[in-house]
Amino acid sequence: MLLKNKVMDSKDIQRTLMRLTHELLERNRGVENTVLLGIKKGGKEICDRIWDNIYKIENIYLEKGYIDVSPYRDDEKKNQEDTSEINFALTDKTVVLIDDVLFTGRTVRAAMEAIVNLGRPKNIQLMVLIDRGHREFPIKADYVGKNIPTSKNNEEVKVFIGKEFDNPENGVFIYNR
Repeated sequence: MLLKNKVMDSKDIQRTLMRLTHELLERNRGVENTVLLGIKKGGKEICDRIWDNIYKIENIYLEKGYIDVSPYRDDEKKNQEDTSEINFALTDKTVVLIDDVLFTGRTVRAAMEAIVNLGRPKNIQLMVLIDRGHREFPIKADYVGKNIPTSKNNEEVKVFIGKEFDNPENGVFIYNR
């Protein structure tokens, strides 16, 4: 793969995640009965950052977990081993599902199936850092950090987010395949 463009740096990501946190809080009028679920692996670090932002703004620690969608996939990425890390009930909760890139919608479809197998949430909201289009399922994110139009077959979007906020290697990159 050949790097085509860096579309966000670490500061851009930090600002965007804070904006998404505020949108979440405003839409739900707080975070009562809300849980965060990061889709492994791309949504895990973003989920942690949103969780930190909510604490900074509301002084509340939300329940958060990480969902492994591989047992629920309908493609070659399917795997029977479930490594989800969820130790709380989802029934009657607002579940905010978090991922790095929304593309065809297959990962989100698998995540929703996994969630419903664990309980019956009040609702599921989807938050993504990047929406690159090319949906194969009728799925739309409730919270989008940035829309990036891409070529379906010739480009790939990669998100690099480490534990350190100001790491110069953090960013959102477009690569030519």
